[in-house]
Amino acid sequence: MFDDGQCMVRFLPIVVVSLSVLGPSGCDQTRTFVGAVACQGLARPATSNSREEWSFRGLDPRVRPRLRPGSYASATRGSRFIGPEDLGSHRYWLDGEEGNGIMYTCAGGHIDIAHVRKAADWTGYLAAATLGRLHDGRTSFQLRLSEPSRYTVELTYPPDWDSLSPAQKERVAREVSRQLGQFLAYTGLTWHEILTWFGFRPEAYKSEFPSAFSWEDSYSNLLGACLAGEALQDQERAFNDAMTVALRNRLESLGVQPATVARQTSEAVRGDWYSKRWLFTVINKRNFDIGLDDGQVTPCLLQDVSVCEDAQAQPLTVPTLDGLAQYGFSATVTIEPRVWEQGKIFRVLHGNAKPTARTLDPRVHFAPLIEQMKQDSQADLTHQANRQGGATPKPRS
Repeated sequence: MFDDGQCMVRFLPIVVVSLSVLGPSGCDQTRTFVGAVACQGLARPATSNSREEWSFRGLDPRVRPRLRPGSYASATRGSRFIGPEDLGSHRYWLDGEEGNGIMYTCAGGHIDIAHVRKAADWTGYLAAATLGRLHDGRTSFQLRLSEPSRYTVELTYPPDWDSLSPAQKERVAREVSRQLGQFLAYTGLTWHEILTWFGFRPEAYKSEFPSAFSWEDSYSNLLGACLAGEALQDQERAFNDAMTVALRNRLESLGVQPATVARQTSEAVRGDWYSKRWLFTVINKRNFDIGLDDGQVTPCLLQDVSVCEDAQAQPLTVPTLDGLAQYGFSATVTIEPRVWEQGKIFRVLHGNAKPTARTLDPRVHFAPLIEQMKQDSQADLTHQANRQGGATPKPRS
Protein backbone atom coordinates (compact mmCIF):
# COMPACT_ATOMS: atom_id res chain seq x y z
CA MET A 1 0.00 0.00 0.00
CA PHE A 2 1.27 3.42 -0.91
CA ASP A 3 1.28 6.49 1.30
CA ASP A 4 -1.46 9.10 0.93
CA GLY A 5 -1.00 11.21 -2.15
CA GLN A 6 1.61 8.96 -3.80
CA CYS A 7 1.48 7.73 -7.36
CA MET A 8 2.12 4.06 -8.04
CA VAL A 9 4.89 3.84 -10.66
CA ARG A 10 5.90 0.49 -12.06
CA PHE A 11 8.17 1.36 -14.94
CA LEU A 12 11.24 3.59 -14.86
CA PRO A 13 12.61 5.71 -16.34
CA ILE A 14 9.56 7.76 -17.34
CA VAL A 15 9.82 10.82 -19.51
CA VAL A 16 7.05 13.26 -18.65
CA VAL A 17 5.95 15.26 -21.66
CA SER A 18 3.70 18.25 -21.11
CA LEU A 19 1.78 19.57 -24.09
CA SER A 20 0.18 22.96 -23.57
CA VAL A 21 -2.76 24.11 -25.63
CA LEU A 22 -2.03 27.69 -26.55
CA GLY A 23 -4.76 30.21 -25.97
CA PRO A 24 -6.37 32.11 -23.12
CA SER A 25 -9.60 30.12 -23.03
CA GLY A 26 -10.11 27.06 -20.89
CA CYS A 27 -9.16 25.90 -17.44
CA ASP A 28 -6.64 23.09 -16.92
CA GLN A 29 -5.51 23.42 -20.52
CA THR A 30 -2.17 21.72 -19.91
CA ARG A 31 -2.37 18.08 -20.92
CA THR A 32 0.30 15.99 -19.23
CA PHE A 33 -0.38 12.74 -20.99
CA VAL A 34 2.61 10.67 -19.91
CA GLY A 35 2.43 12.16 -16.43
CA ALA A 36 -1.19 11.05 -16.18
CA VAL A 37 -0.16 7.52 -17.09
CA ALA A 38 2.61 7.59 -14.50
CA CYS A 39 0.22 8.66 -11.75
CA GLN A 40 -2.01 5.74 -12.65
CA GLY A 41 0.77 3.24 -12.30
CA LEU A 42 0.92 2.41 -16.02
CA ALA A 43 -1.74 -0.15 -15.31
CA ARG A 44 -5.18 -1.11 -16.53
CA PRO A 45 -8.02 -1.67 -14.04
CA ALA A 46 -8.05 -5.15 -12.62
CA THR A 47 -10.96 -7.37 -13.66
CA SER A 48 -10.98 -8.96 -10.25
CA ASN A 49 -9.57 -8.09 -6.87
CA SER A 50 -7.43 -10.76 -5.26
CA ARG A 51 -6.78 -8.72 -2.14
CA GLU A 52 -8.76 -9.58 0.95
CA GLU A 53 -9.61 -6.01 1.89
CA TRP A 54 -12.85 -4.40 0.84
CA SER A 55 -13.05 -2.61 -2.51
CA PHE A 56 -15.41 -0.98 -5.01
CA ARG A 57 -15.54 -2.66 -8.42
CA GLY A 58 -13.31 -0.95 -10.94
CA LEU A 59 -11.53 1.32 -8.45
CA ASP A 60 -8.07 0.95 -6.96
CA PRO A 61 -7.18 3.26 -4.03
CA ARG A 62 -3.53 3.15 -5.12
CA VAL A 63 -4.37 4.89 -8.41
CA ARG A 64 -5.37 8.55 -8.41
CA PRO A 65 -7.69 10.09 -11.04
CA ARG A 66 -6.17 11.21 -14.32
CA LEU A 67 -6.01 14.74 -15.68
CA ARG A 68 -8.89 16.09 -17.75
CA PRO A 69 -8.71 19.42 -19.59
CA GLY A 70 -11.81 21.58 -19.19
CA SER A 71 -12.94 24.80 -20.83
CA TYR A 72 -14.94 27.92 -20.20
CA ALA A 73 -18.63 27.83 -21.01
CA SER A 74 -17.95 30.80 -23.28
CA ALA A 75 -18.08 30.90 -27.06
CA THR A 76 -14.38 31.73 -27.29
CA ARG A 77 -11.36 30.02 -28.77
CA GLY A 78 -10.56 26.76 -27.00
CA SER A 79 -14.10 25.98 -25.88
CA ARG A 80 -15.73 22.82 -27.19
CA PHE A 81 -19.49 22.37 -27.23
CA ILE A 82 -20.95 18.88 -27.36
CA GLY A 83 -24.30 17.11 -27.50
CA PRO A 84 -25.45 13.79 -26.02
CA GLU A 85 -24.16 11.84 -29.02
CA ASP A 86 -20.62 13.04 -28.23
CA LEU A 87 -20.42 11.72 -24.65
CA GLY A 88 -18.74 8.38 -25.27
CA SER A 89 -18.05 6.07 -22.34
CA HIS A 90 -16.72 7.17 -18.97
CA ARG A 91 -13.14 6.12 -18.32
CA TYR A 92 -11.32 6.55 -15.01
CA TRP A 93 -8.21 5.26 -16.76
CA LEU A 94 -6.43 6.96 -19.64
CA ASP A 95 -8.60 6.15 -22.63
CA GLY A 96 -9.84 7.78 -25.83
CA GLU A 97 -13.49 6.77 -25.53
CA GLU A 98 -14.66 9.84 -23.60
CA GLY A 99 -16.17 12.96 -25.11
CA ASN A 100 -15.78 16.09 -22.98
CA GLY A 101 -16.89 19.67 -23.48
CA ILE A 102 -19.65 22.11 -22.60
CA MET A 103 -23.29 21.03 -22.75
CA TYR A 104 -26.48 22.98 -22.17
CA THR A 105 -29.39 21.47 -20.25
CA CYS A 106 -32.78 23.06 -19.73
CA ALA A 107 -32.84 22.35 -15.97
CA GLY A 108 -29.11 22.51 -15.21
CA GLY A 109 -27.81 25.27 -17.48
CA HIS A 110 -24.30 24.93 -18.89
CA ILE A 111 -22.45 21.85 -17.67
CA ASP A 112 -18.74 21.20 -18.08
CA ILE A 113 -18.59 17.44 -18.64
CA ALA A 114 -14.85 17.31 -17.91
CA HIS A 115 -15.56 18.78 -14.47
CA VAL A 116 -18.39 16.29 -13.95
CA ARG A 117 -16.10 13.37 -14.76
CA LYS A 118 -13.25 14.75 -12.67
CA ALA A 119 -15.50 15.15 -9.65
CA ALA A 120 -16.92 11.67 -10.14
CA ASP A 121 -13.48 10.07 -10.30
CA TRP A 122 -12.24 11.92 -7.22
CA THR A 123 -15.38 10.76 -5.40
CA GLY A 124 -14.67 7.19 -6.41
CA TYR A 125 -11.00 7.40 -5.49
CA LEU A 126 -11.67 8.99 -2.09
CA ALA A 127 -14.42 6.50 -1.31
CA ALA A 128 -12.11 3.60 -2.19
CA ALA A 129 -9.28 5.07 -0.11
CA THR A 130 -11.62 5.58 2.85
CA LEU A 131 -13.00 2.06 2.56
CA GLY A 132 -9.52 0.60 2.88
CA ARG A 133 -8.89 2.60 6.03
CA LEU A 134 -12.19 1.48 7.54
CA HIS A 135 -11.18 -2.10 6.82
CA ASP A 136 -7.99 -1.46 8.81
CA GLY A 137 -9.93 0.18 11.67
CA ARG A 138 -8.24 3.56 11.24
CA THR A 139 -9.72 6.38 13.32
CA SER A 140 -7.58 9.10 11.77
CA PHE A 141 -6.06 9.38 8.31
CA GLN A 142 -4.95 11.96 5.76
CA LEU A 143 -5.67 12.34 2.07
CA ARG A 144 -4.77 14.69 -0.77
CA LEU A 145 -6.37 15.76 -4.01
CA SER A 146 -4.46 17.60 -6.76
CA GLU A 147 -3.21 20.53 -4.66
CA PRO A 148 -0.63 20.28 -1.86
CA SER A 149 -3.41 20.77 0.72
CA ARG A 150 -3.85 17.94 3.20
CA TYR A 151 -7.23 16.68 4.43
CA THR A 152 -7.39 15.06 7.85
CA VAL A 153 -10.35 12.80 8.61
CA GLU A 154 -11.15 11.94 12.23
CA LEU A 155 -13.60 9.05 12.58
CA THR A 156 -15.64 7.84 15.54
CA TYR A 157 -16.93 4.29 15.17
CA PRO A 158 -20.22 3.02 16.62
CA PRO A 159 -19.92 1.44 20.09
CA ASP A 160 -20.97 -2.00 18.82
CA TRP A 161 -18.62 -2.02 15.82
CA ASP A 162 -16.47 -4.89 17.10
CA SER A 163 -19.53 -7.05 17.67
CA LEU A 164 -20.64 -6.86 14.04
CA SER A 165 -19.92 -9.69 11.63
CA PRO A 166 -17.41 -9.07 8.82
CA ALA A 167 -20.27 -8.92 6.31
CA GLN A 168 -22.16 -6.37 8.41
CA LYS A 169 -19.04 -4.27 8.83
CA GLU A 170 -18.37 -4.27 5.10
CA ARG A 171 -21.94 -3.31 4.25
CA VAL A 172 -21.87 -0.35 6.64
CA ALA A 173 -18.32 0.63 5.69
CA ARG A 174 -19.28 0.83 2.00
CA GLU A 175 -22.05 3.32 2.69
CA VAL A 176 -19.95 5.38 5.10
CA SER A 177 -17.09 5.47 2.57
CA ARG A 178 -19.44 6.45 -0.24
CA GLN A 179 -20.81 9.40 1.74
CA LEU A 180 -17.36 10.47 2.90
CA GLY A 181 -16.06 10.20 -0.68
CA GLN A 182 -18.80 12.52 -1.90
CA PHE A 183 -18.20 15.02 0.90
CA LEU A 184 -14.42 15.03 0.46
CA ALA A 185 -14.57 15.34 -3.34
CA TYR A 186 -17.07 18.20 -3.40
CA THR A 187 -15.28 19.95 -0.53
CA GLY A 188 -11.91 19.48 -2.22
CA LEU A 189 -13.08 20.79 -5.59
CA THR A 190 -14.71 23.79 -3.90
CA TRP A 191 -11.43 24.35 -2.07
CA HIS A 192 -9.67 24.31 -5.45
CA GLU A 193 -11.92 27.15 -6.62
CA ILE A 194 -11.18 29.09 -3.41
CA LEU A 195 -7.43 28.58 -3.75
CA THR A 196 -7.37 29.76 -7.37
CA TRP A 197 -9.40 32.82 -6.40
CA PHE A 198 -6.71 33.74 -3.88
CA GLY A 199 -3.95 33.27 -6.45
CA PHE A 200 -2.89 29.62 -6.28
CA ARG A 201 -1.52 28.38 -9.61
CA PRO A 202 -1.30 24.64 -10.33
CA GLU A 203 1.07 25.67 -13.13
CA ALA A 204 3.23 28.64 -12.21
CA TYR A 205 2.97 30.24 -15.67
CA LYS A 206 -0.84 30.20 -15.81
CA SER A 207 -3.46 31.74 -13.55
CA GLU A 208 -6.78 29.91 -13.12
CA PHE A 209 -8.35 32.90 -11.38
CA PRO A 210 -10.48 33.82 -14.44
CA SER A 211 -12.35 30.51 -14.16
CA ALA A 212 -12.76 30.44 -10.37
CA PHE A 213 -16.45 29.96 -9.55
CA SER A 214 -17.50 30.58 -13.15
CA TRP A 215 -21.22 30.08 -13.53
CA GLU A 216 -21.12 26.35 -14.39
CA ASP A 217 -18.30 25.16 -12.10
CA SER A 218 -19.90 24.31 -8.76
CA TYR A 219 -22.98 22.72 -10.29
CA SER A 220 -20.81 20.57 -12.59
CA ASN A 221 -18.60 19.49 -9.69
CA LEU A 222 -21.55 18.64 -7.49
CA LEU A 223 -23.26 16.75 -10.31
CA GLY A 224 -20.16 14.57 -10.66
CA ALA A 225 -20.09 13.81 -6.94
CA CYS A 226 -23.81 12.94 -6.97
CA LEU A 227 -23.48 10.65 -9.98
CA ALA A 228 -20.46 8.89 -8.50
CA GLY A 229 -22.52 8.22 -5.38
CA GLU A 230 -25.07 6.47 -7.59
CA ALA A 231 -22.36 4.55 -9.43
CA LEU A 232 -20.82 3.30 -6.18
CA GLN A 233 -24.18 1.81 -5.21
CA ASP A 234 -24.64 0.04 -8.54
CA GLN A 235 -24.56 -3.69 -7.80
CA GLU A 236 -24.45 -4.79 -11.43
CA ARG A 237 -21.74 -2.66 -13.03
CA ALA A 238 -18.15 -1.63 -12.39
CA PHE A 239 -17.51 2.07 -11.80
CA ASN A 240 -16.84 3.12 -15.41
CA ASP A 241 -19.95 1.43 -16.79
CA ALA A 242 -22.10 2.62 -13.89
CA MET A 243 -20.92 6.21 -14.43
CA THR A 244 -21.61 5.99 -18.17
CA VAL A 245 -25.22 4.97 -17.50
CA ALA A 246 -25.76 7.40 -14.61
CA LEU A 247 -24.40 10.37 -16.58
CA ARG A 248 -26.53 9.70 -19.65
CA ASN A 249 -29.67 9.20 -17.59
CA ARG A 250 -29.15 12.36 -15.54
CA LEU A 251 -28.39 14.54 -18.55
CA GLU A 252 -31.55 13.29 -20.21
CA SER A 253 -33.59 14.13 -17.10
CA LEU A 254 -32.03 17.63 -17.09
CA GLY A 255 -33.12 18.18 -20.68
CA VAL A 256 -29.79 18.01 -22.49
CA GLN A 257 -29.62 19.87 -25.80
CA PRO A 258 -27.57 19.46 -29.00
CA ALA A 259 -24.15 21.05 -29.31
CA THR A 260 -25.59 23.81 -31.52
CA VAL A 261 -27.88 24.93 -28.69
CA ALA A 262 -25.02 24.82 -26.19
CA ARG A 263 -23.01 27.19 -28.39
CA GLN A 264 -25.99 29.44 -29.12
CA THR A 265 -26.80 29.87 -25.44
CA SER A 266 -23.20 30.77 -24.75
CA GLU A 267 -23.18 33.29 -27.58
CA ALA A 268 -26.37 34.81 -26.11
CA VAL A 269 -24.60 35.85 -22.89
CA ARG A 270 -21.48 37.25 -24.54
CA GLY A 271 -20.80 40.73 -23.20
CA ASP A 272 -22.84 40.04 -20.07
CA TRP A 273 -21.71 36.82 -18.43
CA TYR A 274 -18.31 36.99 -20.11
CA SER A 275 -16.34 39.19 -22.47
CA LYS A 276 -13.02 39.38 -24.26
CA ARG A 277 -10.17 41.63 -23.16
CA TRP A 278 -7.41 41.50 -25.73
CA LEU A 279 -6.60 37.81 -26.00
CA PHE A 280 -8.16 36.89 -22.67
CA THR A 281 -11.60 35.71 -21.66
CA VAL A 282 -13.04 37.69 -18.74
CA ILE A 283 -15.70 35.96 -16.66
CA ASN A 284 -18.28 38.35 -15.19
CA LYS A 285 -20.86 35.78 -14.09
CA ARG A 286 -19.70 33.94 -11.00
CA ASN A 287 -21.85 31.45 -9.15
CA PHE A 288 -20.82 31.51 -5.47
CA ASP A 289 -23.68 29.22 -4.47
CA ILE A 290 -22.01 26.21 -2.84
CA GLY A 291 -25.02 25.27 -0.72
CA LEU A 292 -24.27 27.29 2.40
CA ASP A 293 -27.76 28.72 2.81
CA ASP A 294 -30.14 25.90 1.92
CA GLY A 295 -27.89 22.88 1.42
CA GLN A 296 -28.37 22.97 -2.35
CA VAL A 297 -26.60 24.39 -5.39
CA THR A 298 -28.90 26.01 -7.94
CA PRO A 299 -27.71 26.20 -11.55
CA CYS A 300 -27.63 29.38 -13.64
CA LEU A 301 -30.24 29.15 -16.39
CA LEU A 302 -30.65 31.43 -19.36
CA GLN A 303 -33.99 33.08 -19.94
CA ASP A 304 -36.00 32.72 -23.13
CA VAL A 305 -34.29 29.63 -24.52
CA SER A 306 -36.88 28.54 -27.06
CA VAL A 307 -36.24 24.80 -26.70
CA CYS A 308 -36.48 25.05 -22.90
CA GLU A 309 -39.83 26.77 -22.51
CA ASP A 310 -41.00 26.98 -18.88
CA ALA A 311 -37.85 25.18 -17.68
CA GLN A 312 -37.31 25.11 -13.94
CA ALA A 313 -33.86 24.91 -12.35
CA GLN A 314 -33.10 21.55 -10.75
CA PRO A 315 -30.94 22.14 -7.65
CA LEU A 316 -28.58 19.47 -6.34
CA THR A 317 -28.20 18.62 -2.67
CA VAL A 318 -24.74 19.15 -1.20
CA PRO A 319 -23.17 16.10 0.52
CA THR A 320 -22.72 16.41 4.27
CA LEU A 321 -21.37 14.28 7.09
CA ASP A 322 -24.72 14.20 8.88
CA GLY A 323 -25.87 10.98 7.21
CA LEU A 324 -23.10 8.98 8.92
CA ALA A 325 -25.07 9.11 12.16
CA GLN A 326 -27.59 6.54 10.93
CA TYR A 327 -24.74 4.02 10.90
CA GLY A 328 -23.42 5.09 14.30
CA PHE A 329 -20.44 6.96 12.82
CA SER A 330 -19.36 10.57 13.09
CA ALA A 331 -16.53 12.37 11.35
CA THR A 332 -14.72 15.67 11.16
CA VAL A 333 -12.67 16.92 8.21
CA THR A 334 -10.06 19.67 8.42
CA ILE A 335 -7.89 21.18 5.70
CA GLU A 336 -4.24 22.16 6.06
CA PRO A 337 -3.70 24.54 3.08
CA ARG A 338 0.06 24.01 2.59
CA VAL A 339 0.22 26.67 -0.16
CA TRP A 340 1.85 30.12 -0.34
CA GLU A 341 -1.58 31.76 -0.55
CA GLN A 342 -2.66 30.51 2.86
CA GLY A 343 -1.58 33.81 4.46
CA LYS A 344 -4.23 35.71 2.47
CA ILE A 345 -6.83 33.13 3.39
CA PHE A 346 -6.06 33.18 7.11
CA ARG A 347 -6.15 37.00 7.09
CA VAL A 348 -9.72 36.85 5.82
CA LEU A 349 -10.60 34.37 8.55
CA HIS A 350 -8.64 35.84 11.47
CA GLY A 351 -7.71 39.38 10.51
CA ASN A 352 -4.26 40.33 11.77
CA ALA A 353 -4.50 37.92 14.70
CA LYS A 354 -2.23 34.92 14.44
CA PRO A 355 -4.34 31.79 13.94
CA THR A 356 -4.13 29.22 16.71
CA ALA A 357 -4.03 26.43 14.14
CA ARG A 358 -2.91 26.29 10.52
CA THR A 359 -5.99 24.30 9.55
CA LEU A 360 -9.56 25.20 8.71
CA ASP A 361 -12.93 23.48 8.99
CA PRO A 362 -14.79 23.76 5.66
CA ARG A 363 -18.17 23.68 7.40
CA VAL A 364 -17.18 26.74 9.42
CA HIS A 365 -14.67 28.66 7.31
CA PHE A 366 -15.96 28.37 3.75
CA ALA A 367 -18.79 30.84 4.50
CA PRO A 368 -16.62 33.87 5.37
CA LEU A 369 -14.29 33.10 2.47
CA ILE A 370 -17.21 33.00 0.03
CA GLU A 371 -18.54 36.27 1.43
CA GLN A 372 -15.17 37.93 0.91
CA MET A 373 -15.03 36.64 -2.66
CA LYS A 374 -18.49 38.03 -3.39
CA GLN A 375 -17.32 41.45 -2.18
CA ASP A 376 -14.12 41.21 -4.24
CA SER A 377 -16.10 40.21 -7.33
CA GLN A 378 -18.51 43.12 -7.00
CA ALA A 379 -15.64 45.55 -6.45
CA ASP A 380 -13.97 44.25 -9.61
CA LEU A 381 -17.17 44.67 -11.62
CA THR A 382 -17.59 48.19 -10.28
CA HIS A 383 -14.00 49.00 -11.25
CA GLN A 384 -14.61 47.67 -14.77
CA ALA A 385 -17.77 49.75 -15.10
CA ASN A 386 -16.06 52.92 -13.90
CA ARG A 387 -13.17 52.42 -16.30
CA GLN A 388 -15.59 51.92 -19.19
CA GLY A 389 -17.84 54.77 -18.12
CA GLY A 390 -20.88 52.52 -17.68
CA ALA A 391 -23.30 51.71 -14.89
CA THR A 392 -22.22 49.48 -12.05
CA PRO A 393 -23.34 45.91 -12.82
CA LYS A 394 -25.57 44.04 -10.42
CA PRO A 395 -23.85 41.60 -8.05
CA ARG A 396 -23.04 38.25 -9.62
CA SER A 397 -24.07 35.32 -7.44
